[in-house]
Amino acid sequence: MIYVDPPEWPGHGRLWSHLISDESFEELHAFAERVGIPRQAFERDHYDVIADRYPSVIEAGAQPVSTRRIVELLQQSGLRRRKGS
Repeated sequence: MIYVDPPEWPGHGRLWSHLISDESFEELHAFAERVGIPRQAFERDHYDVIADRYPSVIEAGAQPVSTRRIVELLQQSGLRRRKGS
């Protein structure tokens, strides 16, 4: 399943969300491609999604969850990749 947290992360003068899969990176990449998120937005284990895109990724099927839940889901799935890993 695909999940997204609220756009609360500041960067480059904007707010961002994190988009993840709890199943595979293949699922995540396929979803991102389907909704038009560029591959360069992928960072280690998630896609950074600009706040303007948040409603459209939910409409496309991403489940909204808290940032804490994003981290839990990545850890439980074994897909968590920390910086420097």
